[in-house]
Amino acid sequence: RAASSRQGDAMARYRSPLVSRYASAEMGFNFSERKKFGTWRRLWLYLAQAEKSLGLPITDEQIQEMEANLDNIDFKMAAEEEKKLRHDVMAHVHTFAHCCPKAAAIIHLGATSCYVGDNTDLIVLRDGFNLLLPKLARVISRLADFAEKYADLPTLGFTHYQPAQLTTVGKRCCLWIQDLCMDLQNLERARDDLRFRGVKGTTGTQASFLQLFEGDHSKVEELDRLVTAKAGFKRAYMVTGQTYSRKVDIEVLSVLASLGASIHKICTDIRLLANLKEIEEPFEKDQIGSSAMPYKRNPMRSERCCSLARHLMTLVLDPLQTASVQWFERTLDDSANRRVCLAEAFLTADIILSTLQNISEGLVVYPKVIERRIRQELPFMATENIIMAMVKAGGNRQLILFLKYPVLKVLSVLMKLKSECHLCL
Repeated sequence: RAASSRQGDAMARYRSPLVSRYASAEMGFNFSERKKFGTWRRLWLYLAQAEKSLGLPITDEQIQEMEANLDNIDFKMAAEEEKKLRHDVMAHVHTFAHCCPKAAAIIHLGATSCYVGDNTDLIVLRDGFNLLLPKLARVISRLADFAEKYADLPTLGFTHYQPAQLTTVGKRCCLWIQDLCMDLQNLERARDDLRFRGVKGTTGTQASFLQLFEGDHSKVEELDRLVTAKAGFKRAYMVTGQTYSRKVDIEVLSVLASLGASIHKICTDIRLLANLKEIEEPFEKDQIGSSAMPYKRNPMRSERCCSLARHLMTLVLDPLQTASVQWFERTLDDSANRRVCLAEAFLTADIILSTLQNISEGLVVYPKVIERRIRQELPFMATENIIMAMVKAGGNRQLILFLKYPVLKVLSVLMKLKSECHLCL
């Protein structure tokens, strides 16, 4: 009884925090079972409609029956069928046929499992990009507002995380924006480069469809074109094996990994600035910074972004390895891996973009702290201007750099005193 009770208790089973804790409802639905299997049924409908229009003996009544049951999915029956058949696609063919008895004979006609599997994946990837792109654009917009607001506020620049020369708060933010604009272009390109697998048969030769249409190549090509258009794609891949090339998955996850790198850099900068008390991410009225140290104002949103961005960056290794070991027309060792890495990449990208938007809308700047740090470093920042002035007056830059002039010697001593004694100028 205890085991049965645990099986019925959702809280007694592991749930991915990507869905249960972080990701948006829209992205969660995009990778849901209902979206997946509902898309399978729509693809079977598109295939039947196109086959009928090209002369195969499929009736209006059969088409209407399929249309009426696109979302009438008996998931329990499908699970039982899969347990029996050990084949997810055929389990859903049987489940769809059960509620469409008149259309049962023509469901999946001429197709292979990858007709629904791969084409659905391409639809889901396209829709995933369409969810991410507006979020990325909003982050860029919010950061642009921030950059414009603080365009003229001087701040100390850092190279090697050592004090360098002045920049401005807004100019530093432009470094972040530029990276994200590159990511926006990359995501748009990756989305637009996606094609439909189309109607290609078991090994990409369309042999089964040529048989259905009695060797009429023009009808088979038109079938591919019709189904591709119904699915909302302008182009299909000209060459496939049983699957579309798994290098497509590499391209998709590469741009998401690159986005992860950008967000990790941005949020690391914010975390470092928070330590300097120059800039903070939003901190809610009732937020607790630490259970033991209530005075702390931990940059937990930025830390979350960095944590998840690291996960996102590693996921690209999966399709790299998968594509490299696909033997000939296809091997099935891609399937289980792709179920995990494709969904997790988009879910993770969705989470960190939403969190970064929240951060960018509430960044707090402390000008007085920034000014104090500038004043501490100002005498040393002046060395570059002094060197240029001395060269203009006839001095030798190389001798100046090697401290042949008294003023540089004095500044060198001051610098040494500051580092050793924390001298505040």
